[in-house]
Amino acid sequence: MGGPIDGAAGVRGNRFFDEALLDNAPALAARDPGGMLRAIASAGAQVREATTLTAETDLSHLADEGRPRAVVVVGAGTAARTGDILTTIAGPRCLVPVLTHRSVEVPGWIGAADVVIAVSASGRSPEALAVAEVAGRRGARLVAIGAPGSPLQSVAERYRAPFIPVPRRGAARANLWGLTVPVLLTARALGLVKVNEADLAETAVRLDQDADRCRPTAETFVNLSKTLALNMAGSVPVIWGDSPLAAVAAVRYGDMLSANARYPVVTDALGEAGRGRVGLLDGVFGALAALERDIFADPELDDVTADPPRLRVVLLCDGGLADENSAAQTTDRRAEVVQDIAARRGIEVDVLTAEGGSALERFASLVAATDFASVYLGLGHGLDPMAVPAVTELKEQLRK
Repeated sequence: MGGPIDGAAGVRGNRFFDEALLDNAPALAARDPGGMLRAIASAGAQVREATTLTAETDLSHLADEGRPRAVVVVGAGTAARTGDILTTIAGPRCLVPVLTHRSVEVPGWIGAADVVIAVSASGRSPEALAVAEVAGRRGARLVAIGAPGSPLQSVAERYRAPFIPVPRRGAARANLWGLTVPVLLTARALGLVKVNEADLAETAVRLDQDADRCRPTAETFVNLSKTLALNMAGSVPVIWGDSPLAAVAAVRYGDMLSANARYPVVTDALGEAGRGRVGLLDGVFGALAALERDIFADPELDDVTADPPRLRVVLLCDGGLADENSAAQTTDRRAEVVQDIAARRGIEVDVLTAEGGSALERFASLVAATDFASVYLGLGHGLDPMAVPAVTELKEQLRK
């Protein structure tokens, strides 16, 4: 393992991926002192706990004032991603616009006609606190979600707004489901989404099953997440989703790869990628890298440099279960065409297809495997997925 880098205290790791580590469960545990694998495996439990905590919070009065003009989910990072998930689950038929706001700057139009859902795993996010405070003063219907005993809870209590306490366990990104479920159930209380107890129960079971399939003791050849990590190692990841739901899962995968494995990632909806980003397949990390490679060169005998990083495409597909008003067949066809284009350029493609009856369960099936894959990729490079020195340094510098 390499030593510390000057000027970057705490930075450790290896440039090259340790493939043998994947099937060494004790070694994986030793490289994961923060317990990111364990935190990711708790996703199903998070769904159940968050469902109970939300049920214990009185949200009945939210619908008393009728349909809101807009629902604004406020937060940063994983907290903001819950707003993207709500938008996807609500779908295009939702009669109220659902917006995700990621800034401390409060939109001037937010007022008494709107609902603001402030989300922060720590309860200290400047974005959530700033907008919650202003929303309360302006008379908007406010719901706050975050760590108990936090400043966000104090803001909610000051304006007599519901507060859903979600215990913080480690990094916020490891608590996606603990934050997402209260957001969805708040929207359900407003009559905006149809997420019932069966959907939540089936999603929790799905997450439990995937956690078992992707566990550290499951060998690589039967472990989808370890296979994904192995395939992704040393590449430039390009992750595209073929529906709005799959696109949010793709962005989530990108979030986790960046944080847990420190990989630069390109993510997008497949439809948007077709407008320009599919051109990456022709670029210096795509087709051009293959053209310049001498397949007959012997690295031990010939004077050759190591192969440059190459693109690795991951397509997240919604399993043909997109909304009936969407162009599901066109979307499926686009995924097939992209696979063909990539194959003809020598670019490897992994395809993950969502499973499950409800939109929430399908989303969970895509997120579970990719969450684990990001952790395995980081561990294979000798990184502690839970501790990100650059993030810690950024926060400390900003506090100064």
